[in-house]
Amino acid sequence: MIAPQRGRAEPLPPSNRQTVMTTAAASHLLPVFARADLSFESGEGAWLLGSDGGRYLDFTSGVAVNALGHCHPHLVAALQAQTAKLWHVSNLFKSPDGERLAVRLCEQSFADFVFFANSGAEAVECAIKIVRRYHAGRGNPERYRIVTFEGAFHGRTLAMLAATGSKKYLEGYGPPADGFDQVPLDDIEAVKKAVGPETAGILIEPLQGEGGVREPPPAFFRALRQLCDERGLLLVFDEVQTGMGRTGDLFAYRRIGVAPDVMSLAKALGGGFPIGACLATAEAASGMTPGSHGSTFGGNPLAVAAAHAVLDVMLAPGFFERTRKMSLLLKQKLASLVDRYPDVLSEVRGEGLLIGLKAVVPSGDLVSALREEKLLTVGAGENVVRLLPPLIIGEAEINEAAQRLERACVRLSSASASKEAAQ
Repeated sequence: MIAPQRGRAEPLPPSNRQTVMTTAAASHLLPVFARADLSFESGEGAWLLGSDGGRYLDFTSGVAVNALGHCHPHLVAALQAQTAKLWHVSNLFKSPDGERLAVRLCEQSFADFVFFANSGAEAVECAIKIVRRYHAGRGNPERYRIVTFEGAFHGRTLAMLAATGSKKYLEGYGPPADGFDQVPLDDIEAVKKAVGPETAGILIEPLQGEGGVREPPPAFFRALRQLCDERGLLLVFDEVQTGMGRTGDLFAYRRIGVAPDVMSLAKALGGGFPIGACLATAEAASGMTPGSHGSTFGGNPLAVAAAHAVLDVMLAPGFFERTRKMSLLLKQKLASLVDRYPDVLSEVRGEGLLIGLKAVVPSGDLVSALREEKLLTVGAGENVVRLLPPLIIGEAEINEAAQRLERACVRLSSASASKEAAQ
């Protein structure tokens, strides 16, 4: 049994830290990120040591990737052991460890088959291909369109940008890839109207992260399931961000009570090591035959070893119960801040440890103010700030985060009052 790592108030000594970032080549990096003027030298648990010497409480977790924090000892040991064996072989040959990982994921889910990729975008791309091949294999190649939802985020490839449908991501890349029909979230009548003779499936996130931590009620997902069953469609859940414990269970669909036909995973699956996965039922995957899909690096030995280690920790008794307990505590702290600083914060959203704070002030100002307090967070749509602490977060760290949040709120509230007085 692997016990969950308890967060410490202090990072380990320098000799035991993991280097996570350097800036030596920063001037030659393609300027596609609006990077903060901050970098890190090492991390341990929920803490990062900045190049500026500051200690930062990490409530970003690499945007829901470092679910077990930084330098979790079981993950470190697993990767160290694997690096001395095999790094890469090729999917031309069998992968016993990959097959065992697929078995573990299927045992914990609705799925019968798993395809391993390198990222979330690739996992969702695989899901789209599975849906289209399903219908083509039944003699209906005209059924290729996918219904998606406003506010979604499915990745950065050209197809996934089209599925996402956001103009800001599509601008400058020519006509969007065909095959996606976007409708408002939580509007079952709009979904029904969008379904036509060319519709193959429905793609949805159980809880939108990038879109503002928005979650339709379970009844909406039940209605989607019923519609798919009635119309012969496949239901696809994008659990790239919500999967692997982020909402308080291994997969968010288990909490909702509605199983999809196909599901994408990534982010926390490798605990920080790049790996994605597409899970599907045998029925949904019936169109996938040798040569219909592939990947050079997908499911490589290092990634598989990392994912096994993550599952070892997450499937240990009591892990998710503790995650849900920490979620409740964090929500209580945040609700108190919303009550006391209504000119800065207006709402707490989310499930598990995918929490959104809807701001009254510009969300970017709140992110910056929190960074000045050495609390790392990430923005989202609808003027929301996401709090994504590692799932091993402890009560002391949640209390510390609440104190830093309050200091930021005090400063922002004072600035807002001064601005109003000046007007």
